[in-house]
Amino acid sequence: MSTEIRANTMLPARREQITLHTADGLELIGELALPESGQPRATLICLHPLPTHGGMMDSHIYRKAAFRLPALADIAVLRFNTRGTASEAGRSQGNFDNGDSERFDVAAALEYAEFHDLPNVWLVGWSFGTDLTLVHGLDPLVEGAVLISPPLRWSTEDHLRAWGDSGKPVHALIPEFDDYLRPQEARERFALIPQAEVTGFDDTKHLWVGKAEAALDAIVRTITPDVATPLPRTWEGPFETRQVTIVNS
Repeated sequence: MSTEIRANTMLPARREQITLHTADGLELIGELALPESGQPRATLICLHPLPTHGGMMDSHIYRKAAFRLPALADIAVLRFNTRGTASEAGRSQGNFDNGDSERFDVAAALEYAEFHDLPNVWLVGWSFGTDLTLVHGLDPLVEGAVLISPPLRWSTEDHLRAWGDSGKPVHALIPEFDDYLRPQEARERFALIPQAEVTGFDDTKHLWVGKAEAALDAIVRTITPDVATPLPRTWEGPFETRQVTIVNS
């Protein structure tokens, strides 16, 4: 019998609570969700929205990615709280640093992925997380980047040019009614990355409320184009219903 995949539907996966260790001595709370069997096709490292405005590893697109993508697309999902950020899983050590010391957090996630031989690593940033991606994420391990609602607040033209020079794929998902950067301006500003793909999403706002499925489909199309999209909206087989407590940092 098919069951509709809802916001709190958690599909089968191997899930592990993890701790990331930064070069400046902090411990960060995280989770790794892997396909239930076999090797993942790809790995997402999720960099969450601004923690001072409620961003965390449980921000809804990332929670749904971890709940669904290991089962639906054989994708591993690594999500974590940057320094000073809290979620139901706990609070990471340290304090928010406006995207500066967070470079150590990004590096710690990449080191974890490399040490554990996670394949085909992509950074997926959302809002503040897109600045972390563009400013701190250009690493040899990284195959490419997906940017959800990028405000380009801390990212400079030099950062964009560096990604352009790298040749690594960059896909920006831009809401029609974004608070900071809308599709036309995004196309102009991302022209500094010649290989960047900028996709506008109609009737969508910065937080993607009610639009998570569209974001997940776009992520999967980008990093694992051999997986059919749109992803299934129903599931046959075991699952759990998982209510997540939202915690403010």
